[in-house]
Amino acid sequence: MGKSEALFEQAKRRIPGGVNSPVRAFGSVGATPRFIKSGSGAVITDVDGVSYIDYIGSWGPMLLGHNHPVIREAVIKAAENGLSFGAATESEVTMAELICGFFPSIDMVRMVNSGTEAVMSAIRVARGATGRDKILKFEGCYHGHCDAMLVSAGSGLMTSGVSASAGVTAGCARDTLTAPYNDLETVTRIFDRNKGELAAVIIEPVAANMGVVLPEDNFLAKLRALCDANGTLLIFDEVITGFRLGPGGAQERYGVYPDLTTFGKIIGGGMPVGAYGGRRELMEQVSPLGRVYQAGTLSGNPVAMAAGIAQLTYLKEHPEVYEHLESSAEKLFGGLQVLIRRYDAPCALNRIGSLGCLFFTPGPVRDYGGAKSADTGAYAEYFRHMLGSGIYLAPAQFEAMFISDAHQDAHIEKTLAAAEAFFGSRLK
Repeated sequence: MGKSEALFEQAKRRIPGGVNSPVRAFGSVGATPRFIKSGSGAVITDVDGVSYIDYIGSWGPMLLGHNHPVIREAVIKAAENGLSFGAATESEVTMAELICGFFPSIDMVRMVNSGTEAVMSAIRVARGATGRDKILKFEGCYHGHCDAMLVSAGSGLMTSGVSASAGVTAGCARDTLTAPYNDLETVTRIFDRNKGELAAVIIEPVAANMGVVLPEDNFLAKLRALCDANGTLLIFDEVITGFRLGPGGAQERYGVYPDLTTFGKIIGGGMPVGAYGGRRELMEQVSPLGRVYQAGTLSGNPVAMAAGIAQLTYLKEHPEVYEHLESSAEKLFGGLQVLIRRYDAPCALNRIGSLGCLFFTPGPVRDYGGAKSADTGAYAEYFRHMLGSGIYLAPAQFEAMFISDAHQDAHIEKTLAAAEAFFGSRLK
């Protein structure tokens, strides 16, 4: 038994499922989680000394790769002055200026401690600003584990949501409506059935929590127009896409700008941090200026701010990072597409920028239903093969692959060689 296996057995006695976040359990891929000891660039190393080319990157924020020296030194320097003060610091102001400078839709921003907290707070602002209760979300879009967002579709298109998690009250679920992603017709009917009741529509502008699903046919622009026509706020959850798809996130890439935006740990170089922001008149609803209360002792803590300032400043000063990300992504995902055709594999590949997903279904995958058609057993085989070849992928079919600036041609070539060996072996 290796150290990872031994640690997992020990962890299961003290931690639910042996992990502190469910997907880490490797349950859907029939494997034992690897306990990671260190990371550098595009590579992580487990407690048994085995190294892997990493395509998770702490679920997205390691845009520059693991343990980037600029971020590491900024964190060390900040920690030398103290870890938390529960008081205002200069770094919070610097961070706010940076974010607002990247995103034209954001006049003011409030720091929090996670993407979940950012979403929870943005929804509260939307309800406070509009005086309305109902929220519309999309099937397969994950917005953190706050109660109102743990909702899936009910038995009818227009019914209120039913919670997907125990412990969430029916009352909380009642005000969350759901629609299929990319389905404007259903969204329009929901607006018609709930005239003057929708406070906000919240969406991942590129869905990245059911694999990767792109918005089609000007879906985002049409959604923006629907919200405007109905006095409903549009919230973009850019926890995954913010800064990854470009300096101005998905909203810059698609040219559609929301009323409120949420961010997660990517703004802190992987540190536990989040933020939400938007137009001045909306953000002035937040306490102490307005009646929407939200607070947090660790919000804007100096260590996370130092990491965030270092990462965002680096991106601002080095726009070539995005060129390299695009080039690397084209090599990896383009190479996988070639393998799909060469071996006539029943797979679909969705990709935008440095974000992508290989679905084990012929596809196309344009919504949650399409994603759920994937053969999870086949993905589990693929995952175990790749892990054994030194490639660390998401231990679940319905997650994204993330490329960092640290991924080089040699990493991608090794990854494609391992994938080809898998597809080739299935033809025997």
